[in-house]
Amino acid sequence: MRRYACPNCSNEVHFRNSECVSCHSRLGYVPVRDQIFSTRPDEVQWHDGPTAYNACANRQLISCNWLVEDGAGHDHCLSCRHTLVIPNLSSPENRGHWTALEESKRRLFYSIQKFRLGVGDLENQPETALRFEFKADVLTPDGKTKKVLTGHEHGLITINVAEADDPTREKHRKAMGEPYRTLIGHFRHEVGHYYWDQLVDNSPRLEAYRAIFGDEREDYAEALKRHYHHGAPQGWDQTHVSSYACAHSWEDFAETWAHYFHIVDGLETAGWYGLDGHTPDTGLNRTPGGWSDAGPYGAVEFRPLMDAWVPLTVAMNAMNRSIGLSDFYPFVLSDTIFTKLEFIHELIHDRG
Repeated sequence: MRRYACPNCSNEVHFRNSECVSCHSRLGYVPVRDQIFSTRPDEVQWHDGPTAYNACANRQLISCNWLVEDGAGHDHCLSCRHTLVIPNLSSPENRGHWTALEESKRRLFYSIQKFRLGVGDLENQPETALRFEFKADVLTPDGKTKKVLTGHEHGLITINVAEADDPTREKHRKAMGEPYRTLIGHFRHEVGHYYWDQLVDNSPRLEAYRAIFGDEREDYAEALKRHYHHGAPQGWDQTHVSSYACAHSWEDFAETWAHYFHIVDGLETAGWYGLDGHTPDTGLNRTPGGWSDAGPYGAVEFRPLMDAWVPLTVAMNAMNRSIGLSDFYPFVLSDTIFTKLEFIHELIHDRG
């Protein structure tokens, strides 16, 4: 994530901010420009030259600070338009959960835009577009609970809103033995399934994919059943980024996809804040031989990303230990995992 400044007073503002704390300008983000615009508190529109923008219809409801071009024919921003189902707002906690989910989804869409990945045509071909449903478990009349399963099917991503509740998510993390369990991680993982459908399935890359991640034609339900019954094999961390990645080829891809997003967005943040685990002469300000002016999201080659990421994680782990926290990055990346991450990198940057 990059850094932003208030256009009115140059005070630092953040990706999620709707108001500048210094000058009290109203702020709005335009994703296609990757810019935050400001307007006076008494104005209802934002302007960029002759172009006028309106607030997303969800600004008051869930603090969405994204903007919609005036005359676009819809009232919701790029991110909010792709949410088809929201949780029942008659439940008091659900608005907070929805707010947290949409905030993470906007961060996801930030990365999608930076990588120049498509999200499909929601108006004309909705069946192939990226769509989201945020649902809660339902208590049925017979006293049983109808569970909502987080997952992906043909571009439709369903997320159980309970994942937006920090204590619930932490409980699940401990039960699953996971080092990380975050909302942004859920989003990045699930869109990995969507982009597998878009970029790998029935493509010339399919055989190379199978050579690296395994054969996706293995029975998915049986593979998951086996994983939940027996767990990951011994030594899984030498070949997979997580134990869950061992369950099936598709899950290995989705977990690796999410991990690649973590790395690139983490490196962009580090670069903007001057954080670097290297010595000064080999820092993040690399030439086009490593990555372009677009930063880590525009990296041409994969290895320079990892050359920057690994020492950064060592430094961040040391920082966390200095203040008594768990490791920032509790992973060791083997050559096999490097190969998988490199496949993701090439898939994103060389889509033909």
